[in-house]
Amino acid sequence: MSDPTKAAQKVRVALGGDEAAFALKELLIEHVRSLGFEAVDFGTYNAEPVLYPDVAVRVANAVGAGEVERGVLVCGTGIGVAISANKVPGIRAAQAHDTYSAAKARSSNDAQIVALGARVVGPELAKSIVTAFLGADFGGGGSTEKVARIADYERQFFRDPPSV
Repeated sequence: MSDPTKAAQKVRVALGGDEAAFALKELLIEHVRSLGFEAVDFGTYNAEPVLYPDVAVRVANAVGAGEVERGVLVCGTGIGVAISANKVPGIRAAQAHDTYSAAKARSSNDAQIVALGARVVGPELAKSIVTAFLGADFGGGGSTEKVARIADYERQFFRDPPSV
């Protein structure tokens, strides 16, 4: 894993979550800034109920459009925001509740977004997870072909989506 403060130069990180994770999102915004990244808040902006898919898709769209380079999503478990973000073509969002998985999501799977659960991890572990994710770079190597295959499947299914 590389040094996240070196990776921070000119990197914008979108953060978003629901009311269950509002306090954690606020804490992570400050943490991301303390690492030298620019933090962009995509909401929610208070503890009132919101539909987390809306926030997750806004973050994923910003990443996909190149408005920001990385994303951090939080909800109660991290599951719903990860599923929602992964509906956006070109996005690889990974749920991670430990630093190893967060770093590997980035370095092996080229994930652009990490998702965490506020009811699953405490604030200090959440900060460590985000640090690990932002400090890792996609290493390519043997993973390049695997990530390319994921993109192949994505093109296939988004071109001809299955009926639900």
